[in-house]
Amino acid sequence: MNATHDVEKAVAAAFREEWGQVVATLIRATGDWDLAEECAQDAFAQALQRWRRDGVPRRPGAWLTTTARNRAVDVLRRQEVGAGKLREAALLTRDEGPCDDDGDDSGVRDDRLRLIFTCCHPALPVEARVALTLRTLAGLTTPEIARAFLVPEAAMAQRLVRAKRKIRNAGIPYRVPPVHLLPERTTGVLGVLYLLFNEGYTATSGSGLVRVDLCAEALRLARVLARLMPDEPEVAGLLALLLLHDARRATRVDAHGDLVTLEDQDRSAWDRAEIDEGTALLERALRRGRPGPYQIQAAIAACHTGAATAEDTDWAEIAALYGELRRRVPSAVVGLNRAVAVGMAEGPEAGLALVAELADEGGLAGYHLLPATRADLLRRLGRTTEAAAAYERALELVENDAERRFLKRRLAECRSG
Repeated sequence: MNATHDVEKAVAAAFREEWGQVVATLIRATGDWDLAEECAQDAFAQALQRWRRDGVPRRPGAWLTTTARNRAVDVLRRQEVGAGKLREAALLTRDEGPCDDDGDDSGVRDDRLRLIFTCCHPALPVEARVALTLRTLAGLTTPEIARAFLVPEAAMAQRLVRAKRKIRNAGIPYRVPPVHLLPERTTGVLGVLYLLFNEGYTATSGSGLVRVDLCAEALRLARVLARLMPDEPEVAGLLALLLLHDARRATRVDAHGDLVTLEDQDRSAWDRAEIDEGTALLERALRRGRPGPYQIQAAIAACHTGAATAEDTDWAEIAALYGELRRRVPSAVVGLNRAVAVGMAEGPEAGLALVAELADEGGLAGYHLLPATRADLLRRLGRTTEAAAAYERALELVENDAERRFLKRRLAECRSG
């Protein structure tokens, strides 16, 4: 039983760390997105069986890539669809090494970054770009992506199908575009990295609050992008934002995996090196005089990391920054964050008024943090009966186990008076 459990853990770890690379490699070789995902899934299924018998390989990623590649060769041969596909099969049987140029004049040889830029082609709708990359690069399931976008699962499934079809039918190349075309892809790529990090920082579902692998992958790719586009302040702003958030990651849960609120986190345990790097990046970006949404969010994060204690937090500045952010990005989620900040700066009643407006607008229906935020503001006002009802509503909607345990604790506090 222990050996089986160890193999399952090894396969799960390999999925988190290697899925994106395996899929990206197969997409580069075949150009067939569905085939790449199918063969990658088959490789992980085989790993569960064969690693129990043979043991976990020394290089799990190489084993998975080879197994998925061999599966793709078999599929292509069985399809018997002509010389073109057979040439693809021949490509797949080559020894692994640095990827071919493939007409890519960007100088980037990272298959995962190529995958992001392919997904973020301007021919695709912005929402489809982000969703497709989260599916193929990060291995998020369709339900997880649907929750991240606050849309029905069936609608997200159709969005993914249409995006893949568009890439195939339009002949969108699998490459990082030349330098002069980079700006038109920047918004979509930044959005992908931002949501990839967010899914790692606060997982939409599962037993753990944090998925370290996704945070690390988003940071790694953000650094690559910052080197690729050193003069783009929003790229630096995003990297600064991710660093400032990641600096607090280890303190967001306790030894039991339970959520620790920002005000209760051990600030001495925050990663000072990441804070210093993120702050310096933000300052350099802002000096360019072109502030954008990611720079504004990084400035908000810097307000938190720059406060020695929770009481020192400049909530008025944070509320003002969220106001500016919502003017640029009219998102209901941004509005909810602004409501929290206003509630801290001006009092819970002011925050509740903004939450009520958001509820009336309906954009956050089904989003557990809307009733959770209302519950917290009511709790701070001492209106525990109303707060308990709001916590109960949030519990009906939450998917993450760590967040569920936190909400249950708050609910118990309200019920006990």
